[in-house]
Formats: sequence, C-alpha cells, structure tokens
Amino acid sequence: MTARAGRPWPDDDVILYDGVCVFCSRWVRFVAARDVRARFRFTAIQSPYGNRLAHALGIDANDPDTNAVIHGGIAYFKSDAALTVLTNLPRWRWTRMLLAAPKPLRDAVYNLIAYNRYRIFGRYETCFVPDAALRARVME
Repeated sequence: MTARAGRPWPDDDVILYDGVCVFCSRWVRFVAARDVRARFRFTAIQSPYGNRLAHALGIDANDPDTNAVIHGGIAYFKSDAALTVLTNLPRWRWTRMLLAAPKPLRDAVYNLIAYNRYRIFGRYETCFVPDAALRARVME
C-alpha cells in the first residue's frame, strides 16, 4: 500500500491502529507523549469509526497488516505512515532522512514486525483503555 489521495477522509491527522496489539498500543502512547501540540488523534481499527476508516482505505479490519495515518488529506501506510508521524513530532524530525532508504526495504522491515507483532509483543483480549488525557484524542 502506498500513499493515496483519492477521495479525502473528512478528518486529518488521524492514526489508525490495531487496538488489541500491544506494540501498536505502545506506539499510540509513544506518539501521544511526544506530540506536545496534540496534533494527532487516534482510532482503533476495532472501533466503529476506525472500522469505517479501514474500510475506506481498503484495510481488512479483521486482519490488519498495516497502520495508517491521514495527514494533509493523504493516507499513508506501513513505513510511510510511521515516518510521516515521526517527522511531525518535535525532536523526531531527523527521521525524515530514513525516507531516503528504498521503500521496499523499509516496508520489508515493517512487514516483518507487523507479521510477528502478536507473537513478539503480545495481544490484549480487548482494546487497551487510554488514560483520561489520551481519551480526549481517541476517535471512536
């Protein structure tokens, strides 16, 4: 999957993630802690909103193989999604240089982690419940 403009999603700076994946949930907390301007909002693919977004982006909500971010009206997937988020966080803009690595190589690393994420990091029985500060940025 590559960045797509297509019909723009009405909300911007939304991160779609797998809410039962421990690694993915830690990613959300990592971003939220560093996003001092509270630019990004989050939606679990298992939520009604996240499910609609996944469907619109062509992601299988029952077996997601990527996270996604809508930024500037464009949907980014896999390594592009992660780097788009990181390059918009203070003190993480240096990650922009990682975009120089060939996309097939970046996505191969991403796919390796995504494919093994439950086995390596674990899985929640239900979506993780964010704390009060983060809950205001979660779209359900």
